[in-house]
Amino acid sequence: MSTLQELHSLGVSVWLDDLSRELITSGELERLVGKGVLGVTSNPTIFASALAKGDSYSEQVGELVAAGADTDKAVFEITTEDVRRACDIFKPVYDRTDGVDGRVSLEVDPRLAHDTAGTEESARSLWQAVSRENLLIKIPATVEGLGAISTALSEGISVNVTLIFSLDRYRAVMQAFLTGLEQAKQNGHDLSTIHSVASFFVSRVDSEVDARLDEVGTEEAKALRSKAGLANARLAYQAYEEVFATPRWQVLKEAGARPQRALWASTGVKDPNLPDTLYVTELVAPDTVNTMPGKTLDATIDHAEPNGDTIRGSYGESQQVLDELERLGISYTEVVEKLEREGVDKFEKSWGELLQTVTDELERARTQRDAE
Repeated sequence: MSTLQELHSLGVSVWLDDLSRELITSGELERLVGKGVLGVTSNPTIFASALAKGDSYSEQVGELVAAGADTDKAVFEITTEDVRRACDIFKPVYDRTDGVDGRVSLEVDPRLAHDTAGTEESARSLWQAVSRENLLIKIPATVEGLGAISTALSEGISVNVTLIFSLDRYRAVMQAFLTGLEQAKQNGHDLSTIHSVASFFVSRVDSEVDARLDEVGTEEAKALRSKAGLANARLAYQAYEEVFATPRWQVLKEAGARPQRALWASTGVKDPNLPDTLYVTELVAPDTVNTMPGKTLDATIDHAEPNGDTIRGSYGESQQVLDELERLGISYTEVVEKLEREGVDKFEKSWGELLQTVTDELERARTQRDAE
């Protein structure tokens, strides 16, 4: 078996955290599907980067200029076109896995992260525009996002909940998922067609906690470096097991519902001293997804060595890590709240960069058209 096949046999679906027009048109995305990649995620940062490189979008930008599109309309058309085409590439995977994998994620406008009604409307618009059953709409797990998650699911929209850092927020996300499915059932939707993943971020936790441990500077603090991210994620899986063993879930399961899988996001290591597949081999458990940036995916294919389930059985040790951090004066609540704020801010900044890049491309195309 290849490494990706081995991970899949252990219950881990490997998705790529990257999407661009070039990746699609070059055939690279199809090649990765052939290697065992089962889905793809995108976000404003990825789109901004893709648009700033090369001329893959030139033809569509020219068409948008001819149609009189403004910047917001152009961004909408460009991103939904990429995602629609990616959905078509992954459709065979979707069919083969009965809808579990073959998924492509597209995020709502991150400026709406604290606007419940705006997020709901954005989710509907994107869902209708892409018009592919293997789409996942990404909604941030802010307090305001929780209601939008339930609403989207209640309308039959499959959801990727993103920017989850804390265990309490993750539990709230799972409750929002159950509420959404209960409402979907009341609305007459086929629950088996509604899918969801919950994106729990990993490496950013280590980056923030390790910086604080370095400030403490003791031997005890040094011994805790690079342990918080894994501990946090493993305890999230414990919460997942608890929620999806409740009578409330069993009622929905009997009605055809699929569980909301835990997805490990931010799995590229930030510390060069760490193994480059740390957040892959150390986060293996059934019914999980690991979405990897290209560099991490390449490393995983090349030399990762999965060693069975590395999550279940670690809960006591993981809780001890968080307890020891608190004893050193590192507040878990303060860390995860800061990471959520920064996560939303980063996506908003990337969205601004995306808007500026598209504005520049539109202006360039108009100038060229006028010159001709």
